[in-house]
Amino acid sequence: MAIDGPPELIEGWNRLLVEPRRPRVIREQPNAHWLAVAAVCVGALMSQLDASIVTVALPTMQHSFHASVGSVTWVGLSYLLVLVATITAVGRFADMWGRKLIYVYGFLLFVIASALCGLAPDLAALCGFRVLQAVGAAMMQANSLAIILLVVPGRSLGKALGFQGAAQAIGLALGPTVGGLLLSAGGWRLIFFVNVPIGLIGVLAALCFVPRSQNLLTRTTFDWSGLSLFFPAIVALLCGISFGATSGWTSPIIIGLFAAAVVLGACFVRHERSTANPMMDPALVAQRRFSLGILSGMGAYAVLFGVLLVIPFYLERALHLGTARAGLELMALPLCFGIFSPLAGRLADRIGVRPLAITGMLLVAGGLVGLAAAPASTLWLLPLLGVVGAGLGLFVAPNNASVMGAAPPQQAGMASGILNMSRGAGTALGLAVTGLVFAVSGGGRTGAGASVAAGANHAFMVTALVLAGLAVLTALVAGVRSQGRLGDVRLASLE
Repeated sequence: MAIDGPPELIEGWNRLLVEPRRPRVIREQPNAHWLAVAAVCVGALMSQLDASIVTVALPTMQHSFHASVGSVTWVGLSYLLVLVATITAVGRFADMWGRKLIYVYGFLLFVIASALCGLAPDLAALCGFRVLQAVGAAMMQANSLAIILLVVPGRSLGKALGFQGAAQAIGLALGPTVGGLLLSAGGWRLIFFVNVPIGLIGVLAALCFVPRSQNLLTRTTFDWSGLSLFFPAIVALLCGISFGATSGWTSPIIIGLFAAAVVLGACFVRHERSTANPMMDPALVAQRRFSLGILSGMGAYAVLFGVLLVIPFYLERALHLGTARAGLELMALPLCFGIFSPLAGRLADRIGVRPLAITGMLLVAGGLVGLAAAPASTLWLLPLLGVVGAGLGLFVAPNNASVMGAAPPQQAGMASGILNMSRGAGTALGLAVTGLVFAVSGGGRTGAGASVAAGANHAFMVTALVLAGLAVLTALVAGVRSQGRLGDVRLASLE
């Protein structure tokens, strides 16, 4: 990218496009790659903390802005749509311009956008700043797994991705508690301001600990035509999934959204197969190990966020627990996820991915069947939620390692972007399907009567069994792919 102007301006611009080296004292450390992993984990924790905090704060925002529930949901939906629709393109761009470069600037953009969100004067401005925040998050997430893949030796890749998954789980677990404290201390604006100090720490850690990029693709013209087809296709698909339950799955607008997603998606696939420099390489997606890993990962995240959605309704409507107590009970799932994720990653380096992926999702299915069969009390809830969390921890890190290990080093950013995009799509799918099943099964009524409690209990049982079936299906998909072990990776000299 060249610009015209005075030599000083050109030189300053070029400096902004060059990745800084790590300090020599860091480069000379024999285990310096673990410092890079730690820097990436700061971003992973912050992104999940932010996502879960915002969800908790939506009722407060509705009251503060005097808005409808439908309007305030766009605070979360605008972020999700832009993140999922741009993250693959950002990964492709980073493969050409530098993963550390895009990661650091993404962190800075996320911090600036978070401060702007905290200062937003109205709901429209808040949603606009959330879009900016999502672009920053895409720049971070599209490179987090890629950085780990390229700095960590293959024999430790699963372990490193396990730590990254644990950081995400900790952020997810802390969100409701931290969000409640911040809302009580100073209102919803604090949940965005808290990202500023954490984000600045993350920027400094990335500058000091993450090495400069290696194995970059030749800088070519970016596939803007592909992005112009892909972006509206993903937005139409996610909007159809998100609003199908409320607008009616057979309503003209929902059918139109799905039809637009199919047509635009087909045009995108055709374009990618014919262009010389595709945004999403068809050869990478065609790899069985890669594509089945993406598909099974989507199923796992659909189950995870489905459980996170339905459990609070069950606790509050069937067991009459308060919001704070419900949040504490729910923490058992992400905490066990975080405990088992590094262990699973370490095992994947030794025994391979497939046994852990299958075992993990079957554990999830067993835990959900247990929740459906257990009496309506909290006695069995914590251990069974722990089983579900442990099963997801056994699955996610090895699956991520397998997907990233299937990608050539030059396409690490693209692979990381696709993997994170599938997580967002799985999240949206899990929330939509779970909400629909729970409502259709009798859980949609509000109040405190015995009939409401009985309806919520029945709806929870049905929903848990549906999610268990999805977990079994995910295990079958994980079992079909090749075993694959993570061998040693010869690393280039990293600076």
